[in-house]
Amino acid sequence: MENISKDDIRYKEAERQVRKIKKFYTFLFIYFAVNIFILFLNYRDLKPDETIWQLRYFSLPIFWGIAVVIYAMRVFIPGFMLGNNWEERKIKELMDKEKQQ
Repeated sequence: MENISKDDIRYKEAERQVRKIKKFYTFLFIYFAVNIFILFLNYRDLKPDETIWQLRYFSLPIFWGIAVVIYAMRVFIPGFMLGNNWEERKIKELMDKEKQQ
């Protein structure tokens, strides 16, 4: 097995990716916990002739779920939103601007 230094670019990139994945899983847990709690409260407050299967009860989980899917795509699909090397290009652009001043 190859020894990788903590100063290695590959190590730092992998560490950054692990942090992003960890944040995503935390976000996903919060999504499920909050939505289950809200659905439970809505179910508890139903009137005897009402049904839980109404859009108003599921609008928050649906729209928040769309955000979760987009977040997952950003974390697990490289280059989904801004391209593969967007950060490097932006850093280079900002450094070039700095040199011109």
